[in-house]
Amino acid sequence: MRLFSIIAVYVLIWVLSAFLVLPWGIRSHDDDASVERVKGQVTSAPVNFRPGRIVLRATLLSLVLAGLFFANLHYGWVGPDIVEKIVPVPAALRSVTLYQ
Repeated sequence: MRLFSIIAVYVLIWVLSAFLVLPWGIRSHDDDASVERVKGQVTSAPVNFRPGRIVLRATLLSLVLAGLFFANLHYGWVGPDIVEKIVPVPAALRSVTLYQ
């Protein structure tokens, strides 16, 4: 795999990880009534939003997920034959060749 492809896959995994960890530990005004709201602010707005912590969590999670992805790519733990056992291929697509 080329370096640009590795970076592109890692960035995609990082963005996915950022969206996955975004709600972790967030409290809203409904959860924490002791914090005063700004006029016009919704009650569902986060009280303790910390972007640095989200970046750190997303980076750690994406390193683990990317490591597993690239290890699977190298060692071939989960291939098309295993995926086909889990999710059967429709009959119309069985004649399509994915690998040459």
